[in-house]
Amino acid sequence: MAASVTGFPIAIAEPATRALGVRSNRRRRIDPQAGHALEILGHAIEYLADEYVHEGATLSANDPQLQAVHLLMELNRQIYFECPEVPTLGERLCSLLRVSGLGN
Repeated sequence: MAASVTGFPIAIAEPATRALGVRSNRRRRIDPQAGHALEILGHAIEYLADEYVHEGATLSANDPQLQAVHLLMELNRQIYFECPEVPTLGERLCSLLRVSGLGN
């Protein structure tokens, strides 16, 4: 099954948390399309969470509103982790040294 937020295709069949091999503490290069999708998802998550708190509902794992928030959060993580990592300064220097032949 696939969904789309502003034309950004999102596969929702497998959990977004499979990105365990990805380092989450690294900066990412987010293109405008992914940024817009993340912004829309963030607003939707915030809206649903605010509505849930405002209603004063009790927490329940089977609550469809909480399940919707969870799904949106998974999609948000999936889009974010699909964006390429920004190389660290050390990685850029090593790459530069290899290209210029100074690393040999």
